[in-house]
Amino acid sequence: MPGRIRTEDVALVKERSSIEDVVREHVTLRPAGPGSMKGLCPFHDEKTPSFNIRSTVGAWHCFGCGEGGDVISFVQKVEHLTFSEAVERLAQKLGMELHYEEGGRPHDGESLGRRSRLVEAHRVAQEFYHHALLNSPEARIGRDFLRERGFDSEAAKRFGIGFAPRSGEEMSRHLRGKGFTDEELTLGGLSGRGSRGLYDRFRGRLVWPIRDITGDTVGFGARRLYEDDRIAAKYLNTSETPIYTKGRVLYGLDAAKKSIAGDRKAVIVEGYTDVMACHLAGIEGAVATCGTSFGVDHIKMLRRIMRDEADLAPAKVVFTFDGDAAGQKAAMRAFGEDQRWASQSFVAVADGGMDPCELRIAKGDDAVRHLIDDAVPMFEFAVRTTIDRFDLSTAEGRVQGMRAAAPIVNSIRDSSMRPEYIRTVSGWIGVEVEQVQAEVARAQRMAARDAKAEADAPGGQGGQGGSGRQGDSGGQGSQGGRGQYRPDADVVPEPSLEEVRSSLPAPDLRDPVVFAERQLLQTLLQYPESFAESDIDAISPEAFTAPAHRAVFDGVRGVGGPQRGTSTQAWGDAVAEAAPLSVRSLVSELSVAPLPTRFDKATGLPERRYIDSLLVRVQEVMLTRKIGDAMSAMRRMAADAHSDPAAARALSGELQDLQRELAQLRDRAS
Repeated sequence: MPGRIRTEDVALVKERSSIEDVVREHVTLRPAGPGSMKGLCPFHDEKTPSFNIRSTVGAWHCFGCGEGGDVISFVQKVEHLTFSEAVERLAQKLGMELHYEEGGRPHDGESLGRRSRLVEAHRVAQEFYHHALLNSPEARIGRDFLRERGFDSEAAKRFGIGFAPRSGEEMSRHLRGKGFTDEELTLGGLSGRGSRGLYDRFRGRLVWPIRDITGDTVGFGARRLYEDDRIAAKYLNTSETPIYTKGRVLYGLDAAKKSIAGDRKAVIVEGYTDVMACHLAGIEGAVATCGTSFGVDHIKMLRRIMRDEADLAPAKVVFTFDGDAAGQKAAMRAFGEDQRWASQSFVAVADGGMDPCELRIAKGDDAVRHLIDDAVPMFEFAVRTTIDRFDLSTAEGRVQGMRAAAPIVNSIRDSSMRPEYIRTVSGWIGVEVEQVQAEVARAQRMAARDAKAEADAPGGQGGQGGSGRQGDSGGQGSQGGRGQYRPDADVVPEPSLEEVRSSLPAPDLRDPVVFAERQLLQTLLQYPESFAESDIDAISPEAFTAPAHRAVFDGVRGVGGPQRGTSTQAWGDAVAEAAPLSVRSLVSELSVAPLPTRFDKATGLPERRYIDSLLVRVQEVMLTRKIGDAMSAMRRMAADAHSDPAAARALSGELQDLQRELAQLRDRAS
């Protein structure tokens, strides 16, 4: 049995290891005062950062869960290692040789500790597989597979892809020759044990190395290539081992974490080739799960990296799904966990249901980038996916769609956003706002009743699930949880113009519609030359749902729209002067806030498709709202025996005009 690591070596490892560098492999940090950094704790779920480190003293502490210690204890806890294994891991990164008590420790394979031995075995296996892919005649089928999907040898090298020989013994023999034991190979999931001895876990397959967040290879994902493969599954992953837990690993995260931390944006795709396609197209924040659905531990991991904190501007998470039923089911499952994010969640589905890899093959890198840029809010996707199952041209279909959508609206994390979403959904379905309000209130009461019944059931939470928690069942209101819709808020009165002008609440940028309005005003103020006079004329002030945004646009119209030959600064000053005093600071903010889009290299202006998408988005919301109002009025007329037939015909004509205008608008958008 090897001896303990010498005390002086432990002290030297602690002294030489930068706690900031070690923690940054798992948590994105930001300044928290002189000499301090903070981030989201990796050991418990939180919305506001309470995990702090001080590099000068080499210590960390979480004021939320109470955990703390030095760099060694951090590695122990975050990577589930013993004290000795943590010291050995840090020493290995430092390139430092350790010395042991009881006569020293032999410098053979056993000197690295079990985890390090398994990681080293995977590193050697990855090199073996990669060499086989590039050089083995047998691997031509794998090279052809990659080439057909637009991946050359440089891409294979970048992602470390390999080929597992069909013989089923070559890799095991190779690792034995490097000094690894049969026990290590089976424990690490690289080999299996049969009646004739060891056999390779992966045979005749294309192999992707799965790396942990620090870049160590801890497992493999293998894709079937031969029709006569004895294992029917298209993808075969390493089974769980002491160094690999599929629910705690995201493929590509080691390469994506810098982009995710810098842009505060993560893209979740469904497969290894999709990650490759995204990275090669410039979407370097793309990751994928490894043989399992996207779960809670994955969310916690990404939140720490992207600083998904309640007191910061919202980060962005984009999910890509296939357009088939399975993809829609996965999207709804992701929506079910949406309350765990403080960030905004979006969904991207390509035309024809193509995944990012297929899209890159068919239409190139730009198409992949536009797919991510054009993602729609998760809430919108969830509602539209739900109501698309019903025939909204019939009364029965509209009622069914409304009842199916109501629980989704009720589950919106911020209850203050719910009234506007109710109005939006009523436009999509074509029913009165009051109907949706009543249905959402009903969904809220049912959710509260179910929560109480669950809490009162044997093994439940007892009285804690009753009236004392109904106002917070499942969420934290504006703090990012799914606050429940209040029954006393069934009717949301429209504010008068005087009230709007006097109060002008700050726009809620977590609302995707309000966020689109803001981007349109930003573009209009910063790049007025991008807009034609007809663009401005097509927008009505009532298209803006946020009163402050509506007031800013009043200033734009007050000036008469962008004036050719006028400098951008003079244009912005004129708008500020024409706008109400209460929004002049907002005009200044919008004039300098960065735009989340690409720019035309030739003109330096935002891409026209981006501007068109904003114009369409704002106009679509207005039209759907008007259509809903017209349909409600028609229904009321139909129910009133004393209604004026001429007025009903006029309203019907108006409704047809609105619907035609909306169809034309959507045709232009598509």
